[in-house]
Amino acid sequence: MSAVLRDGGAVLGRHLQRVRHAPAILVMTQTMPIVFLLFFGYVFGSALAMPGDEYRAFLVPGMLVATAANGIMTGMFTAAQDSHRGVMDRFRTLPMSRAAVPLGQAAADLVTTAAGLLPLILVGLAMGWRMDGGPVAALGAFGLLLLFRFATTWIGILLGLASRSEEAAGQLGSATFVLPLLSNAYIPTDGMPGWLRTAAEWNPISAVATAARDLFGNAPAPEGAAWPVAHPVAGSIGWSLVLLAVCVPLAVRRYAAAEG
Repeated sequence: MSAVLRDGGAVLGRHLQRVRHAPAILVMTQTMPIVFLLFFGYVFGSALAMPGDEYRAFLVPGMLVATAANGIMTGMFTAAQDSHRGVMDRFRTLPMSRAAVPLGQAAADLVTTAAGLLPLILVGLAMGWRMDGGPVAALGAFGLLLLFRFATTWIGILLGLASRSEEAAGQLGSATFVLPLLSNAYIPTDGMPGWLRTAAEWNPISAVATAARDLFGNAPAPEGAAWPVAHPVAGSIGWSLVLLAVCVPLAVRRYAAAEG
C-alpha cells in the first residue's frame, strides 16, 4: 500500500505540473459550468413555474453535481491521451505499482476540481444562492461532491483506457453531457412522465443533487421518489462506492493488461 501511495503521489505531481503548464484547459473546464449556470439561471429559469430566485437556489447545487459528473469526460480524455501518445507505455517500463498511474490521475483530477469549484460557488452566491443548512452540513455536501467526482473520474479512466483512439474518447466523452439532463440536476422530476421520472431518479446524479440541496438547506428530499432520491445521502454514498468498487479494479486491470 505504501508503494502505491508513493508512486501515485509521483504521478499526481506529474499531472499537476501538466495543468500548470497548460492553464487554458483548466480555465475552459471551469468557465463552461459558470456559463451554463448563468444561462439556465436567467434564461431557462424564467420559463419554469418556480420563481427566479427559488429556481436559482435549486439550480446551483445541481450545477455543482453536474460539474462533478464531468469527471467521466475529463478522466476519459486524459487517460486516452496518455495511453495513445505513449505516456503510459513509459510508465510501464518503470518499477512502480500498476495501480499508481490511474490513482495518480484520479487524485490530480480531484485536487483541480476542489480548487475549480470555488469560482462556480462564488457566482452562485452572487446569483442569490445561500448555504442555509449550516457549516457542518455544507462540508458534508462538498464531501459528497468530491466523492462522486472521484468515482466518475474512475469511470472515465476505465473508458479512456478501453478507447480505440483519442478522437473516439473525445466523442464519447462529449456524449456524457446528456447525463445531467436525464436527472433532477436542472429541473424537478415530479413533472416528468412516470417512466422518465423513474429513470431520472435512479440516475446517480439525481441522488447526489438531492443530497446537496438537502445539506445546503435549499430543498428537502421529495416525497414519493425512488429510494436513492428519497434517502439522498445514503443513496449518494452508495452509488459512489458501487462505482468505485466496479471501476477501480477494472481500470487497474485494463492498465496492467495493456503491458502485454
